[in-house]
Amino acid sequence: MKLKNIFSLNTRKFRIEKNLSQEELAEKAGVHRTYIGSVERGERNITINVMEKISVALEKPITDFFME
Repeated sequence: MKLKNIFSLNTRKFRIEKNLSQEELAEKAGVHRTYIGSVERGERNITINVMEKISVALEKPITDFFME
């Protein structure tokens, strides 16, 4: 599986674990609400900066996002 897809699936999993909507996560991460949906669907090639914002917003180490 591609790293982008692993990151996408884990973003969704961790967001649901925190009981956050995509809009709430977007607000916490400082990105547009539609951006999170496209990340979770694997439609975006996101930057390391955005990965870090999502990681911080979900209070998870960034390495966790790449674990299958």
